[in-house]
Amino acid sequence: MKAMIIRDFGSSNVFESTEITKPEVKPGHVLVKIAATSINTVDTMIRQMGKELPISPELPAVLGMDFAGTVEAVGQGISEYAVGDEVYGCAGGLGDLPGTLAEYMVADANLIAHKPKTLSMREAAALPLVGITAYEGLTRAGTAQGQKVLVHGGSGGVGHVALQLARHFGAEVYSTGGGDKQLALIEELGATGINYKTETVADYVANYTDGAGFDVVFDSVGGPNMANSFEAAALNGQVASTVAMVELDLSLAHFKGLSLHVVFMLIPMIHNHKREEHAKILSELAKIVDAGGLRPVLDEKEFSLEDVGKAHDRLSSGQAMGKVVVAI
Repeated sequence: MKAMIIRDFGSSNVFESTEITKPEVKPGHVLVKIAATSINTVDTMIRQMGKELPISPELPAVLGMDFAGTVEAVGQGISEYAVGDEVYGCAGGLGDLPGTLAEYMVADANLIAHKPKTLSMREAAALPLVGITAYEGLTRAGTAQGQKVLVHGGSGGVGHVALQLARHFGAEVYSTGGGDKQLALIEELGATGINYKTETVADYVANYTDGAGFDVVFDSVGGPNMANSFEAAALNGQVASTVAMVELDLSLAHFKGLSLHVVFMLIPMIHNHKREEHAKILSELAKIVDAGGLRPVLDEKEFSLEDVGKAHDRLSSGQAMGKVVVAI
């Protein structure tokens, strides 16, 4: 089968088109003919950093985590899937799990679900990693009807899904963006846009919460921005962060009684820990999508398997709006 492999870590030029052996299905897994995959920041980090990241695979490797496709064979012990089923998930591309930049993959049935019926393959491939991340963060923070929720980075991959899910959960949603295009997308998706370049945290907390702060802050930017999240949160508020690798004084969080939820959705894949939770979340996301509560936004640029290096560059450029998708 055709695949894009890497023999070295480094620039986006490391991808090489080649023929590799088509995998065989095994117990607890399904063989999937992949229709599309999407690029996530962690994919570019693995490609660039290699063994500096403990989750990186051994070389040569097939990268790629998200996918949508069709079941071609079903392993022993699997009853919920049949040949011909359309599925999606985040199931490879790190450690000892072969990735999605290939025509076929063998996926753990606990890391996939039936594809949302109302999405194309490309749209479905955009959703798993960012969808699970957003869902996990918002539910761990107890997002509920009537709350005021702030999403940092609402035009990004995780952020644009988080703001839609927060609305689905009944919250009044606000979101930060850094330009007219970003703010237009945020507004289109049903949130109130906040230009973080022209409004201070104190400004928008005063304007939208009468100075009380937001019940939930979902921070898809992270790092130093976590200080802004703490400032924006209400007393006894909830902060969910997808990037918590930062040294920060927690005094403000202490005196406001904040709860911090760090979301690292790769844990089930890396440690084979409660993988079935991902299947449950993906199934729930499919229901929300098909009920009209969520739709992934795809970047305007389209890429083929052979163009995956360019797809990585597109994501890294910061110019992409929504998810960068690769058709297989």
